Amino acid sequence: MFPFVPASPAQMIRLGLRSSVMLAEAQAVMAMRLFGMFGLWPVTPQENSRMVTEKIQAMHESQAAAFRAVMKGASAAGVAEAALRPVSRRTHANAGRLAKRSG
Repeated sequence: MFPFVPASPAQMIRLGLRSSVMLAEAQAVMAMRLFGMFGLWPVTPQENSRMVTEKIQAMHESQAAAFRAVMKGASAAGVAEAALRPVSRRTHANAGRLAKRSG
């Protein structure tokens, strides 16, 4: 059994901030994709299939990152941060890419 490693207050604040940014970017991506489905935002024809396949890839990367963090003895916040990183990377990239298309 692994020893419990408590999270520091700084880790909890960082996790909360990173989660908030990721959630805001995810909302923006969902809005732009929905507008794209209605013809109100310029998106590529592959956008609908992309939004499905990337979630599966992100989930696999997230699970692997969380597992690695657990095996290294990270705190609960450290494990959560590791799991959040692949998802956050995608939402940030998607938000930037879709926003540029508004041109």
